[in-house]
Amino acid sequence: MVYDIQMLFAVLFLVGISLVMVYSASSALALKKYGSGYYYLKRQALFSFFGILALITFSNISYRIYRFLAYPVLIIAFGLLLAVAFSSLAISAGGSQRWLRLGPICFQPGEVVRVGLIIFLAYSLNKKQDSLKRISIGFIPHVILLIFFIALFMLQPDFGSAIIFGAITWLMMFVAGVPLLHLTGALLVSVPVAYFLIMSADYRLKRLVSFLDPWKNPAAEGYQMIHSLMAFGTGGVWGTGFGKGYQKLFYLPEPHTDFIFAVIGEELGFIGVLSIIGLYGIVLWRGTLISLRCKENFGILLAAGLTFALSLHISINMGVTLGLLPTKGLTLPFISYGGTSLIINMACIGMLMNIGAGNG
Repeated sequence: MVYDIQMLFAVLFLVGISLVMVYSASSALALKKYGSGYYYLKRQALFSFFGILALITFSNISYRIYRFLAYPVLIIAFGLLLAVAFSSLAISAGGSQRWLRLGPICFQPGEVVRVGLIIFLAYSLNKKQDSLKRISIGFIPHVILLIFFIALFMLQPDFGSAIIFGAITWLMMFVAGVPLLHLTGALLVSVPVAYFLIMSADYRLKRLVSFLDPWKNPAAEGYQMIHSLMAFGTGGVWGTGFGKGYQKLFYLPEPHTDFIFAVIGEELGFIGVLSIIGLYGIVLWRGTLISLRCKENFGILLAAGLTFALSLHISINMGVTLGLLPTKGLTLPFISYGGTSLIINMACIGMLMNIGAGNG
């Protein structure tokens, strides 16, 4: 297997930064909750080990095999979401039910389901390549599939994942060659639907209002955004220094997961933030090149879907912490604490490398 050295370097560097920043962001919280400041660091190191194994494993599995696994993967994806919605294995946290516990293992099925959707869409759009301009073949079946996924996400409820899955489906259909007229029509229909879903849930409306003016309710809906912006403002150009951040000390919620980018901004400053963005830029650039250079349509679609999904997660997390987007519980790929996200994203990098190497 020939690895994409530039992508591999960037990803491993991000994972290394993760270990350092997860410890810095979580040590006080871990000491108070578990009696050891190294609790989250040890677990993240273990997750990183399994993530690297996933990268190596999937980089050596021919991406072409996923064409034959498309339907089983799709069935598993639906099964996981149904289990989250209706089984006793589901775990509730923060007002949402998005986790499953299987014995000692606790994971977030949405991460797995995202990859399953991408694999199936790549297979289906490639199979129907010659008929994509027909609305009954290239457009409607994939929209119906998306609606089923969105319905299951809304049961959790998880409006953010529904939006992300819609964006991934739209882009993959666009790359495949589904007529722009159909895709534009889908966008126009989705706007009033999204508006209705936002207005029908009080907490979503409050999040939107707090995004527009977080200082209107600084002790409630605007709390996270205000303290995140304070972290970036305190960091300045060079940062306060590793371990010297203030907002992580029980002010900034989830400093080691959803808001770890704010901790980076405070402790490593603008230079640290630019460095992180640069490393992500390398990963996304290499992923895009892999998609463009692939000579097989299935590989093009699979690489495009994986790269776009990764870019969405990065941009949304950064956008939320910088106050550019409404609050959404989404981890920062390769850096935030958490096993499911890290292992699945590393597996996706392995898949991209295999596509790039053209393994058969």
